Amino acid sequence: MHPNYTAKTEAACLNIVHRPTQGCFKSLYRKPPEKTGLLHVHILLKTCDAAGTQAFTQVRRKPALVTTQEKGSGSLTRLLPRRSGLAVYRQFSSGGAGGGYPGVPLTQPLPGLPAPAFAAVDGQEKFETRVTALDGGLRVASQNKFGQFCTVGVLINSGSRHETKYLSGISHFLEKLAFSSTAQFGSKDEILLTLEKHGGICDCQASRDTTMYAVSAEAKGLDTVVNLLADVVLQPRLSDEEIEMTRLAIRFELEDLNMRPDPEPLLTEMIHAAAYRDNTVGLNRFCPVENIEKMDRKILHSYLKNYYTPDRMVLAGVGIEHEQLVECAKKYLLGVNPVWGSAKSKDIDRSVAQYTGGIIKVEKDMSNVSLGPTPIPELTHIMIGLESCSFLEDDFIPFAVLNMMMGGGGSFSAGGPGKGMFTRLYLNVLNRHHWMYNATSYHHSYEDTGLLCIHASADPKQVREMVEILTKEFVLMSGTVGEVELERAKTQLKSMLMMNLESRPVIFEDVGRQVLATSTRKLPHELCDLINNVKASDIKRVVTKMLRNKPAVAALGDLTELPTYEHIQAALSSKDGQLPRMYRLFR
Repeated sequence: MHPNYTAKTEAACLNIVHRPTQGCFKSLYRKPPEKTGLLHVHILLKTCDAAGTQAFTQVRRKPALVTTQEKGSGSLTRLLPRRSGLAVYRQFSSGGAGGGYPGVPLTQPLPGLPAPAFAAVDGQEKFETRVTALDGGLRVASQNKFGQFCTVGVLINSGSRHETKYLSGISHFLEKLAFSSTAQFGSKDEILLTLEKHGGICDCQASRDTTMYAVSAEAKGLDTVVNLLADVVLQPRLSDEEIEMTRLAIRFELEDLNMRPDPEPLLTEMIHAAAYRDNTVGLNRFCPVENIEKMDRKILHSYLKNYYTPDRMVLAGVGIEHEQLVECAKKYLLGVNPVWGSAKSKDIDRSVAQYTGGIIKVEKDMSNVSLGPTPIPELTHIMIGLESCSFLEDDFIPFAVLNMMMGGGGSFSAGGPGKGMFTRLYLNVLNRHHWMYNATSYHHSYEDTGLLCIHASADPKQVREMVEILTKEFVLMSGTVGEVELERAKTQLKSMLMMNLESRPVIFEDVGRQVLATSTRKLPHELCDLINNVKASDIKRVVTKMLRNKPAVAALGDLTELPTYEHIQAALSSKDGQLPRMYRLFR
């Protein structure tokens, strides 16, 4: 026996005590039950005296912590500590006759237990989007969602693609003028103060084919919100002072667009202009500088009279009762005389997008776009696109899977689950070519056309090599698609879809856009079923069809080494995607 072993030490071992003030750290020991074996137990006790000197005491005791096994029982009793100081014995199943539940795998419920009752929704109708068509063609769509806040808005079939007969940039102007003074509200501040009473915020976004006015606020204030939206959409004052302030805001935005280190918005405009030259979605989404001073109330009213009509509108809401939203729509949107008059629209542009292909080049000095202690190096940006399909076609889902399979991103993107580090543009491009700064796939889809494109950036001296890498990737899309690769892309697409639809504003936009285009809405589980049905043969079929079109090319920066448009087209038509060889007599 250790010389420091005393009765006091044994008492401390038997009673599970932790006294932080004395700095003591005591082990667990308790006398085992009868029928014990002869397994010896060694306990190392660390104690501190009053002076703080540490001492280690070894306690050697005979009783065992493991009970003797009964013949054929197969059970093992272990001693487990509990904060109260009482020992606990637990039976573990080991397949024997007395093991509790022998032979029951973890994937099956234990026999003799009551069936679990899980929380459930009253039915699938709780998730369905309800749509009601009112007089004049106005559609009201709503989606149930738990919570005390709601998102409500008006979506209009109006955008930059409808400006063929008007000055380019009207939609951009209307976006900036949104939620300004109206017939009921004297200023933008008054509108914001009204929304603040219901914890609300507002926003307006104008895209190529849709203009959206939206408000998120407490559901109790629905009547006030719909009244405000109706006034903002149908009764804007468009005063001279507001128009002048909008001119300043647009000038500033255009300057900022040209000075940004990230040229993606500019390249998106360029690739659309190249793909659909001078028609529909190829028209500029931003107001050109030369049109800023030409905009006035008369031009804006002539446009609003044709496109802001009930048959081109959807009132969408998420997080509110459908009947309540319909009543508000009848009260504030039906029979209202707009500020521009109630005459029937005449000059509506119903033209269908015509894909032309082509190239747009902008020579620009990119050496000083990002100044500072760690400036971004000078880069040349290339975007190559091909026509895909509209979101109304069946091939839209295979194209969405293809876009997810290509993936990509920047060379400094953080990795991790769901970040697309196993997509083709990461594995085949960014991982193999360290000099490329970016390679990202984009898919733009509209009601009558679509565009699948890849954006890449690199040093100006390596532009030709970068373009060839992109053309090879386009050609490889029509090759063999691995089963694991396809399943990963489909799973990632479903994951992204479901995660995005956790957000109330995203649900609102999805409901509004689908109802505006088709008067119905496909639910998430329907889209997931369509994604699951995509096969490798579907990917090959849509890519083969896509590669028959002429490419659209947008190039920005130092373009000295840029191949000709004809060479890019020839590479995309070849079997291997290689650019035609160039032989120079002098370098």
